[in-house]
Order: sequence, then structure tokens, then C-alpha cells
Amino acid sequence: MAADYAWRLPRGFPVPAVPADNPMSPAKVELGRRLFFEPRLSVTGRYSCASCHDPGRSYADGRAQARGATGQTLPHNAMALVNVAYNISFGWDAPRLRSLEAQMLVPLMNEHPVELGLRGRAAAVCAQLAQQPEYARSFAQAFPGEATPVTLANLIRAIAAFERTLIFGRSPFDRYVFEGEHTALSPQAKRGMALFFSARAGCSSCHSGFNFAGNWRDAHGPTGPASFADNGTGAGALRVPTLRNVALTAPYMHDGRFASLAAVVVHYSTLAAAPLHDQRLPRSPFSADERAALVAFLESLTDPCATQVDPLACGTAAAR
Repeated sequence: MAADYAWRLPRGFPVPAVPADNPMSPAKVELGRRLFFEPRLSVTGRYSCASCHDPGRSYADGRAQARGATGQTLPHNAMALVNVAYNISFGWDAPRLRSLEAQMLVPLMNEHPVELGLRGRAAAVCAQLAQQPEYARSFAQAFPGEATPVTLANLIRAIAAFERTLIFGRSPFDRYVFEGEHTALSPQAKRGMALFFSARAGCSSCHSGFNFAGNWRDAHGPTGPASFADNGTGAGALRVPTLRNVALTAPYMHDGRFASLAAVVVHYSTLAAAPLHDQRLPRSPFSADERAALVAFLESLTDPCATQVDPLACGTAAAR
């Protein structure tokens, strides 16, 4: 059962919801970790999930728009897999994708454009993996009692289980708020935090909750489902991503149009002087000192273990 899995979570973080048909287990997580970096899942044999979600970039890829295994440019920036276990939907503009398992079919099977390019090859790839003793043993341990454990469905379940462990929550902000370490934030970051959570700035209206994401807004607002809002770029309603580790995931926005956090803050400050697209956007422009303070606060959301494949092994989370 999922409840039997020994989650080790940062202070203030709830136990993630897990699908009933994909309970967590250490064996499944370890198998998913290996599959996440497995290039044989791609049509070229040189690409993997980690190609777009690089641990060294806090599980983003550093490109304005992601690139598939065959070199095709994808429509959007690769969204970082930071605390993805807490999402209620997945993708920039796909509110109906409500689980990691459902979302994973998109990069695996997409043809226009190709991402990993597994369509039409899934059975052959699974047969190839099953012929390798280590994979055969790992699938059998992760899915005990199944006569044929090496299947596409189980491959997806394992990767999803691994992705649910990518939980980061011991940034300077967390040490300040949850651990009472009053010197964890600089005075400038504290000023930025006060502005971030103010009604005037409006940042926390969309980037809310412990994950600084869109999950905790009302179920249906003026721009649609809870995770989606207008970011002022004219693209319509898009997912509100987490801001955790955001200093490591440039470039920013759905299309990577901004190279720095400073540019993002200037963008939202500028919107305050224009007709509002969304009533939650800033009410008045930010001064230079306020912009610098906001950037300092956003930088304080970086977990020191943000670039680790296993954040728990780095000590980012306390056992609970």
C-alpha cells in the first residue's frame, strides 16, 4: 500500500497523494530512477527523460523551448519536475492531465512533434529490457506476483513513482519559516517576501501554498481551473508553475522568453501600468529596490540539494 512507503518529508510538507493502482515502494522508485535516465526509451537511443529534465538544472533543461529526441522543437519550455508529486494537473496547457502516469504518455508517444518517440516501439523496447537480467530482476521486485512485469504500463508506473520522490523543501525560506532560523534570510530577501505576499504585488495570489504553485486557488476562477492563470504574455491561461528552485530553471515563462528572474520581475512590474489582464497581477510598478528584493526572495527558494538525483540522500528532508 502507498501508506506503507516511508516518506521522508521536509517540515511543513504533507504526504503526497498516490494513485491506488500505483502504490509506492523502494523497489519501484529505484527502477523508475534507472528508467528516467534510460536512453533506449527514445527512438534515437540517445535521449531520455533526463534530457529535458536534467537534475543539474533542477529537472529543467536550460532551453527556451524543449527539444525532442529527433531535434524537433517543442511548443513549450520544459517545466521543472520540482515537487511534482503535489501537482493537481500537468503540462503548461493540459488541465485534463491529472496524474503523472497520464502525463507520461505525452512525451513517450507524441509524434507531432516527436519527444521520445516510443510509439510503435513499446513492445520491442519492453522485450529488450526483459532480456537483461538486471532489468528483469528489478521489474519483478517492483511488481511482485505479475507473470509479465516488464510492460509499458509498469515502466510508466515506475518512472512516476520516482518522480514523486523529487521533493525539495529545505531552502533558506524553509529554514526561516519552518525551522525558526531567523538568519536564514537576508534583510533584502525578507523585504522581498513581504512584498511577494502583499496584495499590492499579487504574486502569492497565483504562486500560493507551501509549493508556491497554482494548486490552492479556487477550483474555478476567472481564467479557468485552479492551476491556470494569465501570465501577461498574451498566451491565455497557462499552468502556474512552482517557484521552488526557480533560480536554477532559467529561462522563464512557457516559451522561455525571459533569461533572468530580474527580467520576469520587470515584466510583471510593467503590467501594473497597463490594462490588467488578470486582477491578481501587480497593482502598481515596483521600484528598483523592490525588484531587487523580490529577486532576492525568489533566490531564497532554492534547496541546497536541488541538483541531486536523490534529494533525500542529500539530507534535504527530515524523516517523518
